[in-house]
Amino acid sequence: MRKAPFELREIDLNEVGRETIAIVSTVGRPVELRSSLATVPLPIRGDRIQLQQVILNLIMNAMDAMANLPSAERKLTVATWREDTFAELSVSDAGPGIAPDKIKEVFEPFFTTKENGMGMGLSISRTIVEAHNGQLLAENGTSGGATFRIRLPLASAVE
Repeated sequence: MRKAPFELREIDLNEVGRETIAIVSTVGRPVELRSSLATVPLPIRGDRIQLQQVILNLIMNAMDAMANLPSAERKLTVATWREDTFAELSVSDAGPGIAPDKIKEVFEPFFTTKENGMGMGLSISRTIVEAHNGQLLAENGTSGGATFRIRLPLASAVE
């Protein structure tokens, strides 16, 4: 694998989320994909392609987590919002969630719950988010499912 150049530019996290949702909508999996994007711009300094890869990985993982559910129950939500000096994006699913004793391990290289998984997606995603001075967090939802949350500093907080 060749490392792509890392280009930090001012971008809107809402727009990156919107573009990634548009890409995913072409996948054709039976999932209800909802979005709840902030109505105000969320300017961050980041590499658009790398952040799209992270969001895409989170969405595909969420779809995989719901594969054994009846089609009507497969609900996935991508949301963005501003929290103090941070822009946040979450991907939430209606799957079984993460085993409580495994929640800290999900970002470790080679950890996987998938039969044919390599266990590198979340580890690479966390590395990308941390390279953007952000955090990638995982938690179980109160009513089931899992939520992965990207927290990135707003561009005005970086300058």
